[in-house]
Amino acid sequence: MIASGFTLIEVMIVVAIVAILSAVAYPAYQDYIVRSKIPDATSYLSTNQVKMEQWFQDQRKYKNAAGNCGATPASDTTSSKYFTFTCVADDTTSTYTITATGSGQLNGFVFTVDQGGVRKTTGVPSGWGSAPYDCWVTKKGGVC
Repeated sequence: MIASGFTLIEVMIVVAIVAILSAVAYPAYQDYIVRSKIPDATSYLSTNQVKMEQWFQDQRKYKNAAGNCGATPASDTTSSKYFTFTCVADDTTSTYTITATGSGQLNGFVFTVDQGGVRKTTGVPSGWGSAPYDCWVTKKGGVC
């Protein structure tokens, strides 16, 4: 009579292979999830940079009557679940800076754009490199 089934050694080898694959795949998946949320910040910053320049063309200044950024809220916590956005304008130097600060799973990320279109990453979580960067970091290791 021939016994059918798997031996204990065969089962242990399969479990070990699955454990090794999981140990490699899970961190890569977590990085992928974080990277998929970064466009919330970059798209908001790009859109509001255009709005600020349109405001400047019409008003010849970046501030509105209330003293805030003309076309962008001074602070915006509702446009994204993952970022808080702020805008600071200075009419004496005709400058502004819009900032996206990560929260929750994206805590540590800080992206900015200014009136010259200069995009910077001034903060990244540990393991993502060492800020500042003269671009928007979208991948680990400071890759823009």
